[in-house]
Amino acid sequence: MPNTPVNNIRKKNVIRYNGDLCLVLECLVRTPPNNASYCQMELRSLSSGRLIPVRTNIGASFETLDNSIQKLELSYEADESYVFMNPSTFEEVYVPRKIIEDITGFLVPGQSYDIMFVDGKPVTVNLPVAVEMKVTDAPPAIKGDTSGNVLKPVTLETGLVVNVPLFIKEGETIRINTEDKSYLGRA
Repeated sequence: MPNTPVNNIRKKNVIRYNGDLCLVLECLVRTPPNNASYCQMELRSLSSGRLIPVRTNIGASFETLDNSIQKLELSYEADESYVFMNPSTFEEVYVPRKIIEDITGFLVPGQSYDIMFVDGKPVTVNLPVAVEMKVTDAPPAIKGDTSGNVLKPVTLETGLVVNVPLFIKEGETIRINTEDKSYLGRA
């Protein structure tokens, strides 16, 4: 496997750090005034799921691993795993919950997601920019509470709670931004 200098490592690369496979969540080269440049990375261990902050000099290099992405459909959740299915071959792939615990609120059965594989094993789920979800619980709007851009919290089908405008009611399908959990509009 090739060694890649830190200034060429990008988000979503998989590297070997201290003998562990890690997904690069963020990699920034910083140049403070009157100091040497350094690289600040945030990694997620693919074996334990924990976040690892790394600060290294600009001359360091890490082993990068080949990865592939497949578009799979979420079928169901079972025994601390999410089960995804290849729609053409009907092959099932189990993705451990601990690897993707920070995005489980956006995983809706029946929707397709990009799954990253390293050495034939699933390591992460890449979310689309926006997802459509059904509102399961929405408190009624309070009469007179209409000044400005007023929002109310609603619960979606996955249990995710987001702030939406007052006119959204239970049973509606809305679009949510997966980066910041913001309301984008009705679906």
